[in-house]
Amino acid sequence: MNPDPPETTPEISSEMAPEPSTPPPSAPSTSISAPLLRPRREVFDHGLLPVPKFSLPDPLTLLSPLKPKLSEGCSPSHRINAASLADFLQISTETSSLILQTLAGVLHCEDKDLGVDGEGTADFRDVLLFLYVQGYKRLVPRANKDSPVVNEVWPHASAFDGYLSALSPIQLVRSNSRKFVPSQSDEEAHQLSYLQKHIANILSLLSDTLEGVEGDDALVITQDTFGHLGFLMQFSEGLSITQASPFFANSDPDMPAAPIPASQIHEWISQQITASLEYATEKEKGPSPLKEASVPNVSGGNADTDITMVDAPPTNSGAGSNNSRGQLNNGSNPTYYRNQTFVEGFSKASVVKHPGDIKGHSIKVLNCHDSMIYILAPVSYATVYGCSDATIVLGAVGKAVKIEHCERVQIVAATKRICIANCRECIFYLGVNQKPLIVGDNHKLQVAPFNTYYAQLGQHLAQSGINPNENKWDQPFVLGMVDPHDALSHPAGVSDAQSESSTCLDPDLFTNFLIPSWFCPEVSEPTIMNPFVLPEAYREAQKKKEVNLAGTEQTIRSLQLDENKKRDLACALHAQFKDWLYSSGNIRQLYCLQAD
Repeated sequence: MNPDPPETTPEISSEMAPEPSTPPPSAPSTSISAPLLRPRREVFDHGLLPVPKFSLPDPLTLLSPLKPKLSEGCSPSHRINAASLADFLQISTETSSLILQTLAGVLHCEDKDLGVDGEGTADFRDVLLFLYVQGYKRLVPRANKDSPVVNEVWPHASAFDGYLSALSPIQLVRSNSRKFVPSQSDEEAHQLSYLQKHIANILSLLSDTLEGVEGDDALVITQDTFGHLGFLMQFSEGLSITQASPFFANSDPDMPAAPIPASQIHEWISQQITASLEYATEKEKGPSPLKEASVPNVSGGNADTDITMVDAPPTNSGAGSNNSRGQLNNGSNPTYYRNQTFVEGFSKASVVKHPGDIKGHSIKVLNCHDSMIYILAPVSYATVYGCSDATIVLGAVGKAVKIEHCERVQIVAATKRICIANCRECIFYLGVNQKPLIVGDNHKLQVAPFNTYYAQLGQHLAQSGINPNENKWDQPFVLGMVDPHDALSHPAGVSDAQSESSTCLDPDLFTNFLIPSWFCPEVSEPTIMNPFVLPEAYREAQKKKEVNLAGTEQTIRSLQLDENKKRDLACALHAQFKDWLYSSGNIRQLYCLQAD
């Protein structure tokens, strides 16, 4: 098959026609009641690695010769481990292990042989799909560099000029406009267009070849292989591609179904993608379902109709807020099925999310400034994007966390895996089972061990499969500065080099982060201490502070002072405490008190 996908679908040979039990595919209606094909956002949000070798405009040139090597080198069950993958790809075992770990974190279904940590063997078809999608290029936002607000807030020339000039949280709050920022619908349409362009090549990689048949008619897809397409796409209403397709519908579990011509599957998937894109276009032209549902248009941006729930400040957003706002509940409409919760556009506010507030298994915290965000719930995926001067607590993230384009943010996160990209002057308090991945143009990053707890944390860690006895917070895996998936992630003309790594926070500067008890519901067996064991140096620093605090308290109590001196001392202590609140950023924790 040619590197560029064909514009027309090859004619299907009568010898390769499906069995009568398989209904022929037909173009779906764009009716709002019909389930629509969607890209799996987890792959595009958390499955892209900045490895230039795999980020080719035409991945087929690399993967076509690799496919027979992978299939021949695999076990009879079509599986491959990190060592074999490193040999085939001519990369280090460390990088091949990272590939399998990342693959395990974004798979569409459980793979017990691979394991949740990616330490086992992967199906080579999943590996091929994962490597192919590394050629994806993210949607480029339209920058608004001439904005005086942008120049005021982001005055220095850096990697942030490309992306954060359009995504500055301060600009977002002041201007109440997101016209330069791609919406979730825009990104999804871009991902669908990518799949539409490349689906023919993808099918050719997965296809088996029939002996004695020439041309595209020789390429067929087995029932087992067809299910692996669910790695890249699914249908609304939570339907997998195997559930929604007309292929293999009446197959006998005890008898292998006859393979289907790849050309026929290509035709059907292309029709589904076209229907989804047409519906998205019609939705943009017509009245907004959001307005029809009488949901207020909140500050911080428009709420996309493909979002399960959006939290954003009201138009008169001030200090402190702890409500769920802008909720969309379209569960009865399959085209609105989504598995994400959004917390977006808050400034000088406190936001708390409990398990009952989370819709689906993914959360995105976007463009929040000078705020406290508490996600006290187990989720599979979390993204923090475009935030500044904020503290964000991610209670238990079972698959992957991505922190991107943030500045002066403190992240407290317990997770399996974390990726940090294009951030500066941030501190990460981590409980992480895999090595933190650091990529892009980063500056002055600090890492420290996990430093908090709340009543349900132990339960949430167990539910998410996070092991508190294994913490690799201080073992970063550093890749290149240039992200080949994002043309604006680095200064123009800069060649790739290793990203700036993180440094460990001085133990004397380490403090425990206290989550207000009134944020947490009562449970029968509450977590009463940090479940992650602190390294010796940090434990000793904590003990030293406790001893000093006890000594200071005893000294103050023993002082013989008159009432005037006591008032002077109290005022001095309050002033010092207030200065510490502002200098440390902990003043943001008082926003919730202001709201009450």
